[in-house]
Amino acid sequence: MKRNVYADHAATTALSDTALNAMLPYFQEKFGNPSSLYGFGQAAKADLDAARAEVAACLGAKPDEIFFTSGGTEADNWALRGVAEARGGKGRHIITSTIEHHAILHTLRYLEKYEGFQVTYLGVDSEGFVNPADVKAAIRPDTILISIMSANNEIGTIEPVTEIGAIAREAGVLFHTDAVQAVGHIPVNVDRWNVDLLSLSGHKFHGPRGVGVLYVRKPLRLPPLIHGGGQEKGRRSGTENVAGAVGLAAALKEAAAHLDGEGARLSALRDRLMDGLLSAVPRCKITGPRENRLPGTASLVFECVEGESILLRLDAMGIQSSSGSACSSASLDPSHVLLGIGLPHEIAHGSVRLSLGRENTGEDVDYMLKVIPEVIAGLRAMSPIWED
Repeated sequence: MKRNVYADHAATTALSDTALNAMLPYFQEKFGNPSSLYGFGQAAKADLDAARAEVAACLGAKPDEIFFTSGGTEADNWALRGVAEARGGKGRHIITSTIEHHAILHTLRYLEKYEGFQVTYLGVDSEGFVNPADVKAAIRPDTILISIMSANNEIGTIEPVTEIGAIAREAGVLFHTDAVQAVGHIPVNVDRWNVDLLSLSGHKFHGPRGVGVLYVRKPLRLPPLIHGGGQEKGRRSGTENVAGAVGLAAALKEAAAHLDGEGARLSALRDRLMDGLLSAVPRCKITGPRENRLPGTASLVFECVEGESILLRLDAMGIQSSSGSACSSASLDPSHVLLGIGLPHEIAHGSVRLSLGRENTGEDVDYMLKVIPEVIAGLRAMSPIWED
């Protein structure tokens, strides 16, 4: 029997009941503008500040180090461009990795092309890990920022951010991490991680879309990316999204409360799914590591088939997943992440990411283990490459 299985939680998650119920009053009953001086507006400001404090507590930060944004992309842009503007007089060199999210890579290319910055793009090993020794070796006297993601959005690799942060701290270089995939799924603490800036997005952990956070360690002060009325202590203008901030905080608090148990449950489901596919499908390979991997992320490549074809067949069978290959990114090239870990083009084109989440069950894994091998076999039966 056909079953509906949502296995694309790394792309987005459903809004939790906890977050929804926390948000609802702010659409009608408590719609005040936090910048207004009268009591109705100040009540909204108090609730916004309470949300800020809840987020800070989940990250091991201080409330006045938390700034609400429109999402992870804005937070990444603000971190990179803000440091470039604030510290550009001290140096114009930045270090990152080749497998970062496009919100990082495209922003850095902008800084290279239009602002004259130099960027070192560090390679990764076959499992997607950045070597901290490579980071240390890349630091120059004019290096002002290191930006390495906490966990990769495609293959689930959890990077050694604590070690990289310690290296940055010792060298007196600011360290930013894109933690969009990590927050709400693995333990995050800005002090233990030695980070100066951290980006996150609410919709990755059952919070609302359109709201994120940039953590900025005091006393660092970034110039605004968005100018206007001077909200967020003059650092990020625009009327505050109180409902979004409250929903993000509620979702993050809920995720943090169940982090260990849910992480263990998802890791077990993920491993059963990956092992089952490896056993059932020939010429199949896991991408990313076995250890130090996001709990819910199973990523694989299947030789002699196209990722887009797999996705369409799976969708017809009720399974929603994603791929890093051509059509999913409107590009003729496969994922830069898969190429970055050394996969040849022809194999990288057959990528599938199955990212599990809160509502997935063992029955969902059973269904995927039944359907996916059948889909791959059907596509290979039509493939002249497979025949060869």
